[in-house]
Amino acid sequence: MTRGRFISLEGIEGVGKSTQTEFIKQVLQTSGVENIVVTREPGGTPIAESIRHVLLSHHDEPMMLDTELLLLFAGRAQHIQNLILPALDRGDWVLCDRFVDASYAYQGAGRGVPNDLIEILDKWICKNCQPDLTLLFDAPVQQALSRITHRVADRIESETEMFFWRVRDAYMARATYYPKRFRVVDASVSPEAVQTQLQKILSDFLKGCA
Repeated sequence: MTRGRFISLEGIEGVGKSTQTEFIKQVLQTSGVENIVVTREPGGTPIAESIRHVLLSHHDEPMMLDTELLLLFAGRAQHIQNLILPALDRGDWVLCDRFVDASYAYQGAGRGVPNDLIEILDKWICKNCQPDLTLLFDAPVQQALSRITHRVADRIESETEMFFWRVRDAYMARATYYPKRFRVVDASVSPEAVQTQLQKILSDFLKGCA
């Protein structure tokens, strides 16, 4: 059986990842990909979703940086072993809203956690489970954040604008460092223009999978 493909979606809040997920799924299905698992991080399994709730909720007690990082990788361990790897082994394709790149961007650049600590957890928990394609949705921070003012901000969304500038810069740096895996999507334009970009990127990726 042919192993499935793993596609991750990355970017700061408000860039439209969730909005475009269904479109990406439709493009893949139209191209002949039958079984697609749509998931997210933090979350993806019952235990990981419980961890997500703890991570994103506001608490009276400050959450320590080490606690946040370890909780993220604890949820990721559940997600990888109980959902992602079984799906890929079945030949399914996995479409995941955020994966380990988010930890380098948010906890690394955003929070200031040393990258070598994240790398230790990455190698331990993720091992060889890495996306085949990462779609990085990019838009100016102020524009992206203006799109989420209609909802109650969770603990991460409540961070400062400067925090998200650091996260965005880290994402772009990783896209430069891993050019074979990353494809940057200009998310500052209309949803239709974003879909035109996605159509081309996915078409090229599918040709390479043939």
